[in-house]
Amino acid sequence: MRRALTEADLAALAGDVPVGAVVLGPDGTPLATGHNEREATGDPTAHAEVLALRRAATTLGRWRLTGCTLVVTLEPCTMCAGALVQSRVDRVVYGARDEKAGAAGSLWDLVRDRRLNHRPEVIQGVLEDECASLLTSFFRTP
Repeated sequence: MRRALTEADLAALAGDVPVGAVVLGPDGTPLATGHNEREATGDPTAHAEVLALRRAATTLGRWRLTGCTLVVTLEPCTMCAGALVQSRVDRVVYGARDEKAGAAGSLWDLVRDRRLNHRPEVIQGVLEDECASLLTSFFRTP
């Protein structure tokens, strides 16, 4: 999660919402990182999770990220939750809950919906206060 927080800092420096993500391989080795780049790229899908998943797939040379773990500072939204299910990651670890748009247990629980063909394990609240504080500070800054 510390590495994801470093990525989130990079997003904030670029004027984007400070969310960072890291994809870990089956052995725990970092495969790829990402941070929000919507403002920098003008791409509405440039969320930290989506970028990290794309980069991890490129690193592995395949779209199935079986055995991998995504670590992210903020609970994934519906778009990112869908990408997690589609990429077949085994585990999602997140820091701060997102009561307004979270899709991994807060507002929705898309990643564990029994109707889907893949349901990753979800671990929530890792360094939660630190992750939430980064977001709060960002939105309070004029």
